[in-house]
Amino acid sequence: MRTSRVDPGSERARAAGSAPLTETQVQRRGPVGRLFAAHPRIADVCLVGSVLLLGIVTALLVALTIQGATGLGMYLPDAPTAWLVPAGTFAGALLGAALLIARRARPLTVTVALTILAVVSLVTVGVLGVLGVCLACALHNVALTHSARTTWLTCAGVFVTVGLALLWWQDIGLAEILLWSDPIAMPAGDPIRQLTEPPYSPGRRSASIFLLLALLLLGVATGSSARARRAHAQGLVERYEAMARDRDNSAALARASERARIAREMHDVVAHSVSVMVALSDGAGAALDRAPDSSREALRELSSTGRAALSDMQRVLGALDPDSTGADGSADRPAPVETDLATAVERFRVAGLPVSATGLDSPLPEDTSLRLAVVRIVTESLTNVLRHAPGASSVRVSVRRSGSAVEVEVLDSGGTRPGTGGGTGRGIVGIRERVALLEGRADVGPLPDGGWRVHVVLPWNQADEVTR
Repeated sequence: MRTSRVDPGSERARAAGSAPLTETQVQRRGPVGRLFAAHPRIADVCLVGSVLLLGIVTALLVALTIQGATGLGMYLPDAPTAWLVPAGTFAGALLGAALLIARRARPLTVTVALTILAVVSLVTVGVLGVLGVCLACALHNVALTHSARTTWLTCAGVFVTVGLALLWWQDIGLAEILLWSDPIAMPAGDPIRQLTEPPYSPGRRSASIFLLLALLLLGVATGSSARARRAHAQGLVERYEAMARDRDNSAALARASERARIAREMHDVVAHSVSVMVALSDGAGAALDRAPDSSREALRELSSTGRAALSDMQRVLGALDPDSTGADGSADRPAPVETDLATAVERFRVAGLPVSATGLDSPLPEDTSLRLAVVRIVTESLTNVLRHAPGASSVRVSVRRSGSAVEVEVLDSGGTRPGTGGGTGRGIVGIRERVALLEGRADVGPLPDGGWRVHVVLPWNQADEVTR
């Protein structure tokens, strides 16, 4: 038994072509990025853990700074500031980390809440702590999910609000940590000065404001960049899907066109030939006793028509075989079997139609599709007369050729007996399709005084044929 060999490479290519393209494939993230994209909760846990760790470190630095500031006399030695401010710093980090968990669902709300929390922290303990980092993370999500106008307005609001709070209420900031984190005291252990709180310094607080501005801009920049990458990936995926839809639609149209072509060929081959064969067999049976010579002639024509129909059927069915490809890779098409118009008309005359024809000996163009179309249109028209207008007193076929067109006209006087069947409805449709493929014109319909008319004009450029 013959088995077909499947190329694994082509199978993989076909599978890759049918698989949908995703944004993750387009963005080409690294292993960590793919993990966070697939499991956002893991990213949230990492972020919360990082904020808490940074909060602990900041609280320790704040404690050392207060110790140094106490040695300078900026805090009273027994004041609760030594434990209250570090505790407030860690509490701010804890609440900020908790709020960041909800930043994906409600980034604006989280940003507003963090802003309020930052102001409260500055008012109560005089420290911003890691809330500036939390605000940057929240603005990252605002830029990722909202328009640029909303993002910049939110960033400006946060900066103005928290910046003013820093100017008014901050006691321990970046500059204070850098300056006072080492304990400073007189040789006897007494503080240098006796102050209830550190003195106001615009220079030291401006350092915290610039740090806050840098953090907020960093959050907006990273969020906007991620939003742009996501939009680019979505655009690529949408274009890929549109191309896939166009490819599928084109394939569907090609399949529908091929089915219509095969159906038309099958109709032309089977309906025409069988109709003629039925008429020939009826005529042979009727004339068997009174005109045996005519009966034998009808039987010979019946046999010839059957062989021609069988040959046409084999050619049409050969086109359905996927292995029937030519050397150039193109599929074999059912070649025209008969383009002899006179022979086709004579067959109907033998079958009993009173056909009178003019112009059958006119040389048709060498264009095979046009020659086959003329033969198919004439045979379809005569088949309709044979099937739907039995007893017609006259059938006239006219073929005229000019320098720019081939004109075909088939007229019948109308039947005197009931037709033999309703048909499949593809006859007239097939005529119009063939004419449309050749960019011609078809007028098909009944005559006012009875009968039926088929008139077709097929354009033809004589200059092109001379050139060929």
